[in-house]
Amino acid sequence: MTRTAQNEKIKKIVLTGLFSALIFIFTAYIHVPTGAGYTHAGDGFIYLAACMLPTPYAVAAGIIGGALADGLTGFPVWIPATIVIKAVTALFFTNKSEKILTLRNLLGILPSLIVCIVGYSLYEGTVMAGGFNKGAIIAAFSQTPFYAIQVAASAVLFISTAAAFDKSGLKKRI
Repeated sequence: MTRTAQNEKIKKIVLTGLFSALIFIFTAYIHVPTGAGYTHAGDGFIYLAACMLPTPYAVAAGIIGGALADGLTGFPVWIPATIVIKAVTALFFTNKSEKILTLRNLLGILPSLIVCIVGYSLYEGTVMAGGFNKGAIIAAFSQTPFYAIQVAASAVLFISTAAAFDKSGLKKRI
């Protein structure tokens, strides 16, 4: 591996660590408690990571930041769901453009909302209920407004940060 290739790989690993930390902080400590856990804007940094990093690195940042937040804030039971949901969330965005705010990346917020609501609700209604339970699944979907608020807060964080990064040309310099 050439020195340039090594430097690029190190840069990607460092950025993955930075995004993991931001995802963790904005998920674990900057959140609003709800009846079933908490709602947060940390996913906004998953969206941003997926727009700036190659997919495997963005997926890793989402998994690491989200799982650490669940584990270190008293909700380790959610870690398996978070690993899958945050990994899939990163797939809805692309880093292939010079800009972060692209139509595809803005539209990526919609399937992220669906995956968040359906993923966590099904997990709660099956795994946490001890098996498939229609009533538990229906009850779990009552958390939909909180998940929608979470994605909305994440979208605001993503759009405002991405706009600032695009204006400053940060992505080109990284």
